[in-house]
Amino acid sequence: MAKRTKLKVLLNADKIGSSYTVMGWVKTFRNNQFLALNDGSTLKTLQVVVDFEKFDESILKRITTGAAVMATGILVESQGRGQTVELVADQIEILGDSDPEKYPLQPKKHSLEFLREIAHLRFRTNTFGSIFRIRHSAAFAIHKFFNDKGFFYMHSPIITGSDAEGAGEMFKVTNLDLDNPPKDEDGNIDYKKDFFGKSTNLTVSGQLEAELAALALSEVYTFGPTFRAENSNTSRHLAEFWMIEPEVAFNDLEDNMDLAEEMLKYVIKYVMDHNPEDLEFLENRLLQEEKQKPQNERSPMPLREKLEFCLANDFERLTYTRAIDILKNSKPNKKGRFQFPIDDWGADLQSEHERFLVEKHFKKPVILIDYPKEIKSFYMRMNEDDKTVAAMDVLFPGIGEIIGGSQREEEKRMEEMDIPKEEMQWFLDTRKFGTCPHAGYGLGFERLILFVTGMTNIRDVIPFPRFPGNAEF
Repeated sequence: MAKRTKLKVLLNADKIGSSYTVMGWVKTFRNNQFLALNDGSTLKTLQVVVDFEKFDESILKRITTGAAVMATGILVESQGRGQTVELVADQIEILGDSDPEKYPLQPKKHSLEFLREIAHLRFRTNTFGSIFRIRHSAAFAIHKFFNDKGFFYMHSPIITGSDAEGAGEMFKVTNLDLDNPPKDEDGNIDYKKDFFGKSTNLTVSGQLEAELAALALSEVYTFGPTFRAENSNTSRHLAEFWMIEPEVAFNDLEDNMDLAEEMLKYVIKYVMDHNPEDLEFLENRLLQEEKQKPQNERSPMPLREKLEFCLANDFERLTYTRAIDILKNSKPNKKGRFQFPIDDWGADLQSEHERFLVEKHFKKPVILIDYPKEIKSFYMRMNEDDKTVAAMDVLFPGIGEIIGGSQREEEKRMEEMDIPKEEMQWFLDTRKFGTCPHAGYGLGFERLILFVTGMTNIRDVIPFPRFPGNAEF
């Protein structure tokens, strides 16, 4: 293949009069003369000027929306509006045809629901091009943030024999014949005959394995896919999603909060610095979409202003107990507007409560700490009051919980919560041999991308969403 120049490079080039070869997909072809080309490296298109008298009609007929094209020509200053430079084509080659009668992405507005049905093609739209360039930037920023701080990236297993969350909502992994599985003497499935010799599942978290590494390498993080067999068909849940989970030896809850806030601000700033055009496009898209909504349902501030606001303000930190007092005495609670009323201390906070604290009361990101032990996991450290644990949740506007974490417990709460010690002996060994205060958290990557892009459905910020009844592509 001829050496191509990416459009992102070419559109910032100042070498007017030089020859370039570009390759991409046709967005539009107007008047048999003006070809809008995009190669995914940038939101912008390059206008390729085609002198139809120079090219065979059979070539021109094949320049249709969606077709892959290679064009070589001279870069010149644009005479028209909307672009500063354009390419006057000397040669055009069709690399891949696209039947205009069948190609589903004709140049018009498409609903997000429709685009989810053709997720294999939605990358070619401006909206999803922007989302997935931002997703890349955010993922890279996370690795850079932890690398620059001296953390080690650890690959935790996807197939596991333990349930890190204790919730039991896990996908089973088996090699047994499902039509005729082997049974033991009691008539139960005999997993000793299975591939791994025991019952195994897809992981819900890399945290426990990360803890093992942190108690030797001090500062580690995982970043990988996790799975929940939770039958939640909502705009905020996925069956397969990505998690970032740092674990740090010699850290307490205060250190944990500092790390989470620093990381979130770093990633947001990185995206703002590296994806300004994509953010501007998504902000304008959101403004157009929300014009149809009543004022009280619209975003309180434009996308980029919201991101700047997060960078400029310290996150509000408060205890669960104080949050309950605020919620109990709030207008929505007193007037019965909460779907889940707050009556007493001990209530498990729902998304509506989290969003009230963030969006209405404090009007900025919030970190809640010191939750009742009954509503949190076995690995969270008990506080001295014997009622609460050293847990934290970071709550963001429009999202609710974006991070959950804690200072980690030793053995005591495992006994309280009847976690089977035989299965978790490897975990308990770290508590016997040189344990130390340590802390960590989990960041749901897709929820972060929802926040940064201004999208409202989590299925639109992961390339191929997995949810109840759907495992396409």
